[in-house]
Amino acid sequence: MENRSLARPLASHLPPSQSPAIPWRLWLERLQIIVMLAPALAVIGGLFMGGLGLALLQSFGYLPLIGRNEPSLAAYHHIFGQEAFYRSLWLTCWIALTSTAQSTLLAILCALALRRIARGQRWLNFLFQLNIPIPHLVGAIGILFLFSQSGWLARLAYLAQLIDEPADFPALVFDPYAFGIILEYVWKETCFIGVILLAVLQSLGEDYEDVARTLGANRWQRFRYVLLPLLRRGILSTSVLVFAFSFGAFEVPLLLGQRYPSALPVLAYRYYTDADLNARAEAMALSVIIAVAITVLVYVYLKLAGRET
Repeated sequence: MENRSLARPLASHLPPSQSPAIPWRLWLERLQIIVMLAPALAVIGGLFMGGLGLALLQSFGYLPLIGRNEPSLAAYHHIFGQEAFYRSLWLTCWIALTSTAQSTLLAILCALALRRIARGQRWLNFLFQLNIPIPHLVGAIGILFLFSQSGWLARLAYLAQLIDEPADFPALVFDPYAFGIILEYVWKETCFIGVILLAVLQSLGEDYEDVARTLGANRWQRFRYVLLPLLRRGILSTSVLVFAFSFGAFEVPLLLGQRYPSALPVLAYRYYTDADLNARAEAMALSVIIAVAITVLVYVYLKLAGRET
């Protein structure tokens, strides 16, 4: 009898809270989660996937309103055959890469500086993230009023006799290198990245740095070999978000950018608002290209993040 009792499964001797879960209960719990999330997922999925599917159909030339019912790749051939597309693509990549790199670098420096401040850190943190709720469009209007050749800085420079006339002020808005657009993105996204990196630094504490300091590491070595690897995931995730946003946003390039070449989202917007409805296919084709580019970027990020784990 004792041998038989010892041979019983271990689960029979465990309390109910520690016994292995029954498979149908697991499926029931998963089904409950799916049912609870179904309304929100249906709305989000319907709006997003429905809009993307409609854009894909129209990019293939399916426009029944104007009598185009046969799908074709004419819109893509037209776009890839234009020099304006490649100029816009280069400008969009320049804006996204430059603004992301500068925002990330400034965010790292700001997060490290705020972490070291002991007195008044609460107020400094509040001031640092004060512009996060400000919409990009409001920031773009501020850049326009400040840095254009008819803006406040140009007039102040003229009153101070630094320039002969306001038109001599450097062209930072509507310029070929998109300095005004990059400036707005850097001003806005530095705080977004910095807040996340500061939270990561505060959660890490200073134990790792103290150990490295006792081993003789200087300040640069502690940053290079201790803090930077710990911050890599946060830097990678936030920089991908900033790059994807600046690559696909159109309101700031529309307000602060030059007419030609313009960023890809602005080019798609102009095709979409064209009086000729035949240009709608080109607008949707550009939108699909932007969506594919951002999807590829997110896929690369997930691959890189998977290697970090």
